[in-house]
Amino acid sequence: MDKRNLTLLTDLYQLTMMNGYFKYDRKDEIAVFDVFFRQNEMITYSLACGLEQVVDYILNLNFGDEEIEYLKGLNIFSPEFLAYLKDFKFTGDVYAVPEGTVVFPGEPILTVKAPILQAQLVETAILNIMNFQTLIATKAAKICYAAENDLVMEFGLRRAQAPDAGIYGARAAVIGGCDATSNVLAGKMFNIPVSGTHAHSWVMNFKDEYTAFMEYAKVYPDNALFLVDTYDTLNQGVPNAIKVFDWLKSNGHKPRGIRLDSGDLAYLSKKAREMLDKAGHTETIICASGDLDEYSINSLKNQGAKINLWGVGTRLITSSDMPALSGVYKLVAIIDKDGNVIPKIKLSNNTAKITNPGFKDICRVYDKTTGKAEADFVFLRGEKEIDTSKPLVLTHPTERWKKIMFENYELRTLQVEVIKDGKLVYNLPTLNEIKEYAQKELESFWDEYKRLDRPHLYKVDLSDGLYELKREMIESIREAKVQA
Repeated sequence: MDKRNLTLLTDLYQLTMMNGYFKYDRKDEIAVFDVFFRQNEMITYSLACGLEQVVDYILNLNFGDEEIEYLKGLNIFSPEFLAYLKDFKFTGDVYAVPEGTVVFPGEPILTVKAPILQAQLVETAILNIMNFQTLIATKAAKICYAAENDLVMEFGLRRAQAPDAGIYGARAAVIGGCDATSNVLAGKMFNIPVSGTHAHSWVMNFKDEYTAFMEYAKVYPDNALFLVDTYDTLNQGVPNAIKVFDWLKSNGHKPRGIRLDSGDLAYLSKKAREMLDKAGHTETIICASGDLDEYSINSLKNQGAKINLWGVGTRLITSSDMPALSGVYKLVAIIDKDGNVIPKIKLSNNTAKITNPGFKDICRVYDKTTGKAEADFVFLRGEKEIDTSKPLVLTHPTERWKKIMFENYELRTLQVEVIKDGKLVYNLPTLNEIKEYAQKELESFWDEYKRLDRPHLYKVDLSDGLYELKREMIESIREAKVQA
C-alpha cells in the first residue's frame, strides 16, 4: 500500500485541538465520531468505498523525527505535547460498513471510537479518502447501470486531479462496476485488468490510415481494435478497418473491432455495424468514447446505438456533475470512565445539519420473498433486539405520522468491527470480492431506486429509541438556552 507517512495529512486545527486536549489532561477521554454524508439533490444512493486505504492510514499513524521537527518549527505546540507525539499510535476502535455497501444520507458508514486526541487527528484523512472514493464508485455504478450488460472501461487518468485521484479513482471505479482501466499503475497495484487501443497520433504518423491499421495489426494481430475517426469515419476509417480485418481473418486471427471517439455516436455506430456485418465481421465490437457519462450512455441506448464497449474518462474520474461528496465527521458521544455513553448532538437552524446523537449502527430491512431491500433504520447500540416474528413498524425520522409496516421480513446490521484496540480484526477482502459484493448489493435494490430520472426515495428512518433521544436532547438544549 501507500508507503508515504500520511500522519500530517490533516488540517492544522486537528493538531491545535489535540494540543488543547493534552494541556487540559483529556487525552484519555474516549470519543465517538461518525462519518456520514448529507442529502442533496444529486444523491440517491452511494457505494461506500475507501475503507482499505483508511485502515492502512490508521494502522501506520506515527510522528517521526521529520514530522516532530516540522511541528516544532511552527512554534504553536508545547514541548510536552511534541514529546507525547513521539510515541503516538492509534489504540481505538473502528466500525464501518464493508466496501461496496449501498448507503444513504445520514447513515453512519464509519464510526471511530478512540481517545479524543486520536479520534480528532484522523478526521481529515478519513474524509479525504472516503469522500473521493465513495463519489467515484457511485458515479461508476450509475454509468455501468446505464450501460446495462455492456463492458465499461475507466480511462480518466489524464483528466484526474493528480496521480492519487487517478490511481484510487480507478480502484473505486472497478468497485462501482467497471471492467478494466487504462491506468497501468492502478492495474499493477490492485490487479485490475488493463485495456487500451491506440491514439490518433498512431494513424497520423503513417503515410495513410490503411497502413497505420495494418502495422498495428501486425503488432497485435489478436487484439486489433482500430480508432476509425481520425479523418473520415464512414468513408475511410471503417472501410480501412474492414480491409485489415479481412487480412487478419485470412491469416487465422480474430479481429477485435473499432472505436468511435467523436461525432454522432448513435448514427455512426449503427452505420458502422451495418458495414461490418455486411463484410462478414459480425463478431467485432464497437467501442465508444468521448465525454460519456450515465446520461449520454442512456440516451445512446435509447437511440439504438450499436455499441458494445464504453470508454469513460473525464466525467467519471471527476464525477463532473457532482464533484464533491458532502461527507462529514461529527462527534456523537463521549464515553466516561465507567463506560457510560454520553450522547452529543450538533444543532442547526438547518434541519438537515442536526446530527443524530449516540453510538449507532444501521439496520437494513429485506423482504423475505423477493430478497429486496425495503428500508433502513439507524439505531442505538444496546437498544432492545427486534423480534422478527412480529410486525415491524418504522416511522419517518421527522414526519412522525408517516409509518410503514413489514411482516415477512429479515434484518441485517451493516457495520462490522474493523479495528479493535488499534489492531486489525477484519479480514480485508480482495478488490474482486469487493466488486462482486457491490454488485450483489446493487441487485438487492429495486430499479426504481437506481433509475437516472427522478429515482424513488429510499426510506431511512430512526429507531424509536434514537428518535426519542434526539428529541429530548434538542428540547433540553433549547430550554437551557431560554433559561440562561
